[in-house]
Amino acid sequence: MTKAIKPTNREVFFDKDSFIVSKTDLKGRVTYANKAFCDIAGYAEREVLGQPHSIIRHPDMPRAVFKLLWDTIKEGREVFAYVKNMARSGDHYWVFAHVTPSFDADRQIIGYHSNRRVPKREAVDALIPVYAELVRIENSHRNGKEGLAASHQFLMNAVTASKPSYDEFVFSL
Repeated sequence: MTKAIKPTNREVFFDKDSFIVSKTDLKGRVTYANKAFCDIAGYAEREVLGQPHSIIRHPDMPRAVFKLLWDTIKEGREVFAYVKNMARSGDHYWVFAHVTPSFDADRQIIGYHSNRRVPKREAVDALIPVYAELVRIENSHRNGKEGLAASHQFLMNAVTASKPSYDEFVFSL
């Protein structure tokens, strides 16, 4: 899994009745991937198990969105997000993700569970320029940590300018 994948700028789609499902451990390593995940991403299950979930991260995805996602689920809350993923081929696909923490009997977080479905096209079209701006902000700083902080602040300001919370923003798209 060390070979770098180059984006093709070709979008692929999955069936609207399909759900992409994966589970990870606390460090984000894949512990389960369903057939839909493997089919759209272009990997066999044995190839993704134990790998970081970021194996499907598209470079157009702002780190700020993942920061928001990880901050939320680490607090024990669910989060919804539109995500552009990259298949093994370099093709990309958009998803509407619902990510939740998984708990043990003592309510301790033991991993994470993500269900993804086909997103609303209008939402994707609305987010493309927002995500591009977030990536531009992240890349405009000499230091990755500063870039992430600036991008995350821009995202939070954009969200609260239009809606009281990130969840309300996402569901308004």
